[in-house]
Amino acid sequence: MRADRLVATLLFLQERGRVTVPEVAAELEVSERTARRDLEALAAAGIPVYSQRGRGGGWSLVGGARTNLTGLTADEIRALFLVTGPLTATPELRTTLRKLVRALPPTLRADAEAASRAGVTDGTDWSRTPVTADAGHRAALQRAVVEGTRIRLGYESVGKPAGERLADPLGLVAKAGVDYLVAGTDKGLRTFRLSRVTSVELTGEAVVRPPGFDLAEAWRALAEEVEQRLYAVTARARVEPGALPLLQRLSGGRLRIGDPLPDGWTEVWVDGPAPQALAAHLSGLGARIEVLEPPEVRGRLARLGAELTALYAAEAAAAPADR
Repeated sequence: MRADRLVATLLFLQERGRVTVPEVAAELEVSERTARRDLEALAAAGIPVYSQRGRGGGWSLVGGARTNLTGLTADEIRALFLVTGPLTATPELRTTLRKLVRALPPTLRADAEAASRAGVTDGTDWSRTPVTADAGHRAALQRAVVEGTRIRLGYESVGKPAGERLADPLGLVAKAGVDYLVAGTDKGLRTFRLSRVTSVELTGEAVVRPPGFDLAEAWRALAEEVEQRLYAVTARARVEPGALPLLQRLSGGRLRIGDPLPDGWTEVWVDGPAPQALAAHLSGLGARIEVLEPPEVRGRLARLGAELTALYAAEAAAAPADR
């Protein structure tokens, strides 16, 4: 505890420039005798601290010296505070950052404070739906991972009611702004999106960690499985030139563009998880895209077209022709 107190005394000196023994005692909530002994210990340890007796005296750092107790460079400090903006920081993190600021010399302190105000993070998508777990769940999961404690996890999968399961939390992964928990389950390694976590209960039981487990390697393997499902079906199609930019925005990395065809249209290949999902994805372009293969996607599109025609045929007949 004394080492912590000595560091706190030095930080107080750096912040005030000149302090008295009673001020140090009040700040650290110790006796004046202890405060004086700590100041003398700093001087004995080679810290440029000296005392001046008499009216207006006190303890100071020689020449206003400053010590960067963090050991961080200016670029490292700026990067740290840039990624911990006011909306992302938990109360515990904000307290830690305040202490860190006090430990910095004045030349670095202003830059750090400016960096902390340079950005924010909005935890909702454009439909105003939260896309990150609340602080309570995140903190509990982080604790479970660090302490190696098995959890009872409440989770709501897409299209399924919320349920509970036992899980061995092994690590947290952030991918493109979305956070995931990697955990061992009775069905092997699984990923859980934090925004779908409904509850976390630490059981007190030790995590069962697979032999030789490496989080980065495990995530690569899990991500590859997901990508294989997302790219399970490929449709070859021809697209009207005017519709190509829209298809690019809708498909992102799942679209591959070929050469222009003699009629001005462009050959493309679009990947999807299943024929029905891919057909639904492409149907919004209407007649501006023609799927050439596979037959499963063409068949799904034909059925979608028939269903839509039956549902909206009357309205289509009554509507004025497009000009």
